[in-house]
Amino acid sequence: MQLNPYGVDAVRLAADLANRRPQNAQELAARCRAAGLTLERPAVPEDLDRVLALLDAWEKVVDAADEQERAALLNAMLAAGTSHPRLTDHAGDGWHLHYRDDHQSLGSLLYALIAVGTALHLVGRGIHRLRRCAVTECVTIFADTSRTGLRRYCSHRCANRDAVRRHRARAGR
Repeated sequence: MQLNPYGVDAVRLAADLANRRPQNAQELAARCRAAGLTLERPAVPEDLDRVLALLDAWEKVVDAADEQERAALLNAMLAAGTSHPRLTDHAGDGWHLHYRDDHQSLGSLLYALIAVGTALHLVGRGIHRLRRCAVTECVTIFADTSRTGLRRYCSHRCANRDAVRRHRARAGR
């Protein structure tokens, strides 16, 4: 049963695409399939162009200075990339909601999926739960899905690196 295709998986896909941008339409399609998306048509170069513009807008949401700016930027994405919600069973895998019209290009599909997924993630878990790694030289984006909502690092590796750095700084005093 598919409960919500627009949930945290959409935000994780957005982070993955933003952190390592696809170089061509075929790579974009392969990464979307690997994330579990059913593609209705082949990806074309215009899809890549649309997704790269989407990722530019999405990174502005990630880097917003405060909650109001984040909400305004995400509302602009929702207005530009979504349509009214409706029921669909397009892939025969059960009824679910879509926030886009049928038969959209991959770029348009991803725009709606990522905009709505991000909105649902932020209102469901907390408006602050989308950020970049706390390690200064790491710019990796991640969605905080931790129980406490206090995750600061993109990975255990960065968390350990920062802990070692803090330990050495204290020991060197």
